[in-house]
Amino acid sequence: MKIGYIKRLLDGGYVGTTVILMVDTVMAVGASLLALFVATRLFHTELLWHDVASFTAAATVTAAMCLYLTKSHRSIIRHMKLRGVARMFVAMLVKVVALTALLAFMLEPRAESLVTFAMADLFLSMFLLLGMRVALQITYDWLRSRSQERHATERVLVYGVGDKAASMITRLQNSPHYRVVGFLFHSEEKRNFSIGDLPVYVFNDEASLNYVIEKANVSAVIFAHRADARNEEDRLLKYCRQHEMRTLYAPTIDGLNSAAGQGLREIHIEDLLERPSIELSMKDIITHFRGKTILVTGAAGSIGSELCRQLAGFGVSRLVLLDNAETPMHYLRVEFEEAYPELDIAPVIGDVKNVKRLQWVFDTYQPQVVFHAAAYKHVPLMEENPSEAVLTNVVGSANVANACLEHNVEMMVMISTDKAVNPTNVMGCTKRLAEIYVQSLGLAVQRGAIEGRTRFVTTRFGNVLGSNGSVIPRFKEQIAKGGPVTVTHPEINRFFMTIPEACKLVMEAATISIGNQIFVFDMGKSVKIVHLAERMIRLAGFEPGVDIKIEFTGLRPGEKLYEEVLSDEEHTLPTGHNQIRIAKVREYDHDEAAAHVRDLERLAADGDIPELIRLMKAIVPEFKSNNSPFEQYDSIQSINNQSTN
Repeated sequence: MKIGYIKRLLDGGYVGTTVILMVDTVMAVGASLLALFVATRLFHTELLWHDVASFTAAATVTAAMCLYLTKSHRSIIRHMKLRGVARMFVAMLVKVVALTALLAFMLEPRAESLVTFAMADLFLSMFLLLGMRVALQITYDWLRSRSQERHATERVLVYGVGDKAASMITRLQNSPHYRVVGFLFHSEEKRNFSIGDLPVYVFNDEASLNYVIEKANVSAVIFAHRADARNEEDRLLKYCRQHEMRTLYAPTIDGLNSAAGQGLREIHIEDLLERPSIELSMKDIITHFRGKTILVTGAAGSIGSELCRQLAGFGVSRLVLLDNAETPMHYLRVEFEEAYPELDIAPVIGDVKNVKRLQWVFDTYQPQVVFHAAAYKHVPLMEENPSEAVLTNVVGSANVANACLEHNVEMMVMISTDKAVNPTNVMGCTKRLAEIYVQSLGLAVQRGAIEGRTRFVTTRFGNVLGSNGSVIPRFKEQIAKGGPVTVTHPEINRFFMTIPEACKLVMEAATISIGNQIFVFDMGKSVKIVHLAERMIRLAGFEPGVDIKIEFTGLRPGEKLYEEVLSDEEHTLPTGHNQIRIAKVREYDHDEAAAHVRDLERLAADGDIPELIRLMKAIVPEFKSNNSPFEQYDSIQSINNQSTN
């Protein structure tokens, strides 16, 4: 029993508050009795046994009440701060004043005797209460250290000396995986410093880091800030790779996805992007979606599944998952049944091109908010299959928007892309066409031309790191095979954002939207893909061009060298969030947009690719194909425009 109790404490359990209150009361009463004995002996005051008994009873009641009312027994001893000490001092001070007044009434002693009693009682009470806590902390730390040694806990250093770095001591103190044994920094000014009784080790080159590794006997370094990891990419991270030291990152609390190990994970390439992390206040977002039935189309995709994960933690009433991919949907369902057993989820296999299936979904589940993430996204594939791109991305989006309006959905949020801006490929143009239809429908509702209540919101952002089929997974596979890593062009660059960040911004945009707006996100600085490949190779412990070769394969059909800057002030308007802006776009008449969708659907269904592309370029005149067979229609369109003029 005793061994089991100690094990529970070492695994993160706590001594019960009732036990702490009883022990504190006993020590407080003991301090008062000892102070009474000292005062009466010094000033030769006689005490009768019934006086001592009455005093003891009064001291017990007073001490227990003061401790209980100040709640000092509720402070977890191993985490106690100065505020807890202050509460304890107040409790003992009130006790001393009450007992001193009682003594003055009972015994009528000399003033010197009362002062001596009060000072001795307060000192002894605080000494015993604090001494007990210090002794318990020392014992706990010793037992914890012995337990960690027996279980081969990994010894780690935390990079930095700031508040967030220091908080890692508390965050990992109950970890069965990691034991913080010190801090690591590069400034000589911090040499011989300590944080929480743990030393600060200073390094300035590879030799000094090697000395620290051997002295501290550590196998990993933890970064509390992404910016620190980025700043140390060419120094500490490089040294750690050479010495086979693990480099770990501690995500913020709302980013934790691993209960084991307190959320620590290996540093990923997205942690090294030269852009600050996107910070959002999630309170308003959660309030906006809590208790609602929400439908996510494309739910099994990269963006859709992350939207579902975040919404699942918001207390939504029901989450309807719609996708036409059976196997990914199966895995998503299994994940949600394990992670959110209380959540009402409805996995639906269906296609946004199928109007009757959409009608059934909306009739059955009556969603209040719809996130439309279903789309074909791969540029080269859509360049080769334009009919399917039109049917899914354009007609499918129109089907979802029409269903939302018909079923009085509060809001539809469409996920678009930066490739819809001045498109150079079929995929980008289809997303722009979808934007045109959805916004025109919303404007028609707003102006009273069409009856309905749905607000339509569109969000544009660039590439997301780690999405299915993106460069990150592909580079990882190529590096794992020993290379080469293939990049299309040495100058090609892209804007990147992590999937969770993109999804949070989508929900923030939905929260602040009044409807019929196209929101664009600040994607930070663009990144050269070749630099991204080099970083990933180094992160894997290899040298680019030496251990792993980089080969350039040429631009793919429809591919741009440079993506558009979404959030420039000339083409956007500000919002209340500095990383979300509203795009200035041409507004289209809904009847005209609907007619275009019908014509596009007919041509796509007939497989008339030349006429389909011509119509797309006519509707979206800024669509100029790049490195594609469809460039020929740009010259034809130009000639036609000239002859018309």
